[in-house]
Amino acid sequence: MTLEIRQFPCLSDNYGFLIRDAETGLVAAIDTPDADRISLEIQAADWDRLDLILNTHWHPDHTGGNAALKARWGCEIVGPEEVRKAAPLDRAIGEGDHVDLGRTRFEVMALPGHTLGHIAYLDRAGLNLFSGDVLFALGCGRLFEGTPEQMWESLSRLIDLPNETIVHCAHEYTESNARFALTLDDRPEMKTHAEAIFAARARGEPTVPTTLGVERRFNPFLTAGNAATFAERRAAKDSF
Repeated sequence: MTLEIRQFPCLSDNYGFLIRDAETGLVAAIDTPDADRISLEIQAADWDRLDLILNTHWHPDHTGGNAALKARWGCEIVGPEEVRKAAPLDRAIGEGDHVDLGRTRFEVMALPGHTLGHIAYLDRAGLNLFSGDVLFALGCGRLFEGTPEQMWESLSRLIDLPNETIVHCAHEYTESNARFALTLDDRPEMKTHAEAIFAARARGEPTVPTTLGVERRFNPFLTAGNAATFAERRAAKDSF
């Protein structure tokens, strides 16, 4: 089983993701930051279909294209119940559910913190995690609705996944996150990692995806160790 993944920048700092099950040809979008750009990417890939939208949470930069894409492609929209606050939703899903894209099965993980209903999609067989705004390269989402304890529990669940898990984050925040991480971590290897990120961004290259192994080693929110330290670091980053 092979999952083809097409990543592209959109809006100011979002990434869009189109995924295709190679065996069946079925196509899904992970969130819908920009309906026009997503449709252009479908055409550029010669995929010529959109079967599913998989929303991670309700924020408009993740659901704003739901209605237009459904009107154009006739796709089914799947996501947490909270999506209905902002956009159309055909099927609500949550912890313990799964979503199939052809032969590719995604486990649904409830990961509250950024929003109360935030979920992520885990392709365990292919070691792909679509983390929405819970986990970023060297960062994590702001706590717009949840508590530090909720977010720490959510991140702790991700820490338990294999190091090889590829983390497909929804935003390009890594340069700023690296500058913050350097204020907490003076290891030479952290400096080397940050310098590589700065160089990549200077060349206009993405820093997404990352891997869980890299994040477990360098992400200051995953290395916090407990909810209290996480809360301190999150508050410090909010004012950084």
